[in-house]
Parts: sequence; C-alpha cells; structure tokens
Amino acid sequence: MAERPKLVLAMGPDILDLVLPATLRTRLDALAAVHPALLTDATTPEAKAALADADILLTGWGAPAVDTALLGLAPRLGAVIHAAGTVKGHVRPEVWRRGIAVSSAADANAGPVVDFTMATVVLAARRALGAAADYTAGRLPAYADRRGADGAVVGVIGASRIGRGVIARLLAAPADYRVLLADPYVSPAEAAALGAESADLDTLCATSDIVTVHAPDLPETHHLLDARRLGLMRDGAAVINTARGRLVDTEALTRECAAGRLDAYLDVTDPEPLPRDHPLHSLRNVLLTPHIAGCQGTEVRRLGAYAVDEVERWTRGEPLLGAVRADDLARIA
Repeated sequence: MAERPKLVLAMGPDILDLVLPATLRTRLDALAAVHPALLTDATTPEAKAALADADILLTGWGAPAVDTALLGLAPRLGAVIHAAGTVKGHVRPEVWRRGIAVSSAADANAGPVVDFTMATVVLAARRALGAAADYTAGRLPAYADRRGADGAVVGVIGASRIGRGVIARLLAAPADYRVLLADPYVSPAEAAALGAESADLDTLCATSDIVTVHAPDLPETHHLLDARRLGLMRDGAAVINTARGRLVDTEALTRECAAGRLDAYLDVTDPEPLPRDHPLHSLRNVLLTPHIAGCQGTEVRRLGAYAVDEVERWTRGEPLLGAVRADDLARIA
C-alpha cells in the first residue's frame, strides 16, 4: 500500500474548527497523514520539522506567506490548497516557478457573495435606506413616489466568477432587469452569451440605476469608480461594492452620498476598516458592513469541504477544480 501523503495545516487557530469541523477532519485524516502542529509561523522549530516532509500545505486565513524561505524548508511540497478565496495575499510567484500546484476555494466562496449582492440589489432598487430613515423619522413615502425593481438597469463591473453569478441571478429574477456589463476582457458577443449588454464603463455608469463592482484589485483598477465616473451616475442611483475598497474613490463617493445624490452599499472600503469618525458611518443613504459578503460562520465549512475535495483529487492525480495558475494573478481578486 502506498504511503499516504504528508499534509500540514496552516491557518489561524480561531477558524480551524469552522473550516474543518469533525466530519471534514475525519475525511482529511483518511486521505493524508496530517501533522499535529498547526502552522501559523514558518520560522519555529516545530514548523520547520512539519514542513521537512510535507507534500501538501492546506492553508486558510492567517496562513504564513508561502515564499522562498518557506519553500526552502519544504523540499517535497507538491500542492498548496487554500480553504478560502484569493491566494494573492500569501502565495508568492516562486511557488508556481517550482511547479507546485495551487488551488483556491474561491468557487465555494462565490455563492454567498452572489447572494449578498443580490440582496443589496433588491434593497437598492427600492431605495430602502432612505425609506427606512424616513420611516424612523415618522414619514411615509407616497405610493406614487415609491420605487420598485422591475425594469431596473443594473451595471455589472467585471465578469469574474461572482460577476457572472450575479448576472445569471439577475436574469433569472422576475424583475426583468436590464443588465449591462463592463469588462475589457469580454467581447460584446461573449457578454451577449452571458445575457448582458456590453458597455464601456462610462456608459454603464451613466445608464445604470445600480452599479455593482466585481473587478479585481489591480493597479489599473485603482479608483475605477472615481469622481468623474461617479458624477456620471444618475440622481438616485446606487453603488454596491463587495469586491475591494480600492476600486472606488471613497472620498468622492462620500461627497456624492452626503449630497443625497447616490446611495451606497459597501461591504468593503478604502481604508478597511473605515475610521469611526468617517462621514460614511452617519449618512442615511449608506449601508456599511464589515466584509461579510463571503462565507461566514457556518458557511465557512463550505471552504473546508471544497479544500478536502481538492486534496482527494490531488492524491488521485486528478486535475484540481480550483486550480490557480501563475498567469491568473494579473486578473484575479
């Protein structure tokens, strides 16, 4: 019988039991010899001993950087499997140069983000934030002034896995949304195949009732929604950001919201967290949430289940469904 591969867990101890509850840990133990030490710091003697014969590194939030120094301690390492979304924060380019397989559970994390985005789309279409503030103040809007979702124009920035999921859900909704898509890597024909209308970013901003951001955080996407583009948006429109805070000019958006011209639903900000004295905290037409769109609480086990499935695929020599390649880094979140 072939020797089971050696696996080292690398993530914060506070999330270990959420990511890998007992049922998943039993599966993992059947697939690999799991080192008893939890790796949060690759420089300790215990970590060095664990890495010496590691074949698989299963990482999560709180994992140390998989860089030249760590690789020097792990001569047998064949796979880095991440039980969370992006790997850009801790997996360095030398991992791919050494031919090590890299996988992410971003697919498993995408579902809750799509759900969260759709919930905010529905609220935004109804201008729920302003209605709630008025109701608290004892004012009820006249029925003639109330707004619904039917026929609303939703502009999706970025045909990422989440962006595509949002498009699919919008098209499946009974509200008959009109969906615009801005993505420089997607042709008009490809956008049409997704069910969306291709649009340049300026046109999308000027036309949409709701703009939802799903692009990666890259140098060229910094302040993608800047003062000029926010100024193109129609009065009463809404900005939803569940991607990365740096894609939106926070101060420009603050000015638009403070003027009452735009609503904002922000799960991410720049900076993050937003200082307690920032004006966005007190505006009636802004909803701020603390980066909770992705898997939370009991949902986190989805990430662990995806990662354990990937470990099983790797041990069988099968392709990894969540494979991340070096050339993906330039366009993923």
